[in-house]
Amino acid sequence: MRIAILITLLRPEEKLLIAAFQAQGIEPDVILDRDLNFDVVGGAHQLAPSGVPWNAYDVVLERCVSTSRGLYAQAILNSWGIITINNYATASVCADKLLTSLALAQHNVPQPATRVAFTPESTMQAIDQVGYPAVLKPVTGSWGRLLARVTDANSAESIIEHRETLGDYQFHVYYLQEYVNKPGRDIRAFVVGERTICAIYRSSEHWITNTARGGKASNCPVTPELSDLCLRAAKAVGGGVLAIDVFETPEGGLLVNEINHTMEFRNSSAPTGVDIAAEVVRYTVSQARVSQTSESQA
Repeated sequence: MRIAILITLLRPEEKLLIAAFQAQGIEPDVILDRDLNFDVVGGAHQLAPSGVPWNAYDVVLERCVSTSRGLYAQAILNSWGIITINNYATASVCADKLLTSLALAQHNVPQPATRVAFTPESTMQAIDQVGYPAVLKPVTGSWGRLLARVTDANSAESIIEHRETLGDYQFHVYYLQEYVNKPGRDIRAFVVGERTICAIYRSSEHWITNTARGGKASNCPVTPELSDLCLRAAKAVGGGVLAIDVFETPEGGLLVNEINHTMEFRNSSAPTGVDIAAEVVRYTVSQARVSQTSESQA
């Protein structure tokens, strides 16, 4: 069995994953995305930076910090018939909040009220329709960056005016949601294959609860309701190895907020007691075996 792990940096998560592979008797080839140089029309027989032909790998685990590098690498490798985790179809949906919202809506997965607009005028109308306070988000990005909670028309106009000065066209796509009055926390649940393996509460006095922004992690019991919601959300975007961010509503319901396809988990194994890296590796190995079986039958 031959497995590669594609990374930008050797973060704590990647070190845990490599150690988990080694515990299974597998030494993965670590490939840095900065070293990628694809002959797009050359096919899967060309050499990876590791010196091994790409089609020698049973599976490639994508762990890039750079969303664009990861997505394009997945697209190329999948086009050559090489299994990646996650695959390009799933990653491309999860990397875009609007596409995620569309996938959830198509599968009737509950989420906050969401609207999208493309001009300052139509965006102000959309915010009025959602109601204040509302949350403006970039359609791409992570770690809670560039989120803005607008509480009135003046603050909304200020945020929009600033966004209009930014050059990237994605900043002129105004994705907004209703503000959910959370109980000082949200939930991050981890789905690996067909199971919700564990979940954490991310608690903070700030309305943004990401652990990258100082949120504190504690164990969240995986109830049947939470597991069912997360599995439905994972299926909506294509499944694989995913982190599902969930809001608890004041009425006691659950709403899916976002889905992450290259999740960080170093702060989550200890409070949950679940070895997340080992679970990801077991799933990756199972997919590699699927690849080997398919090749032997071909």
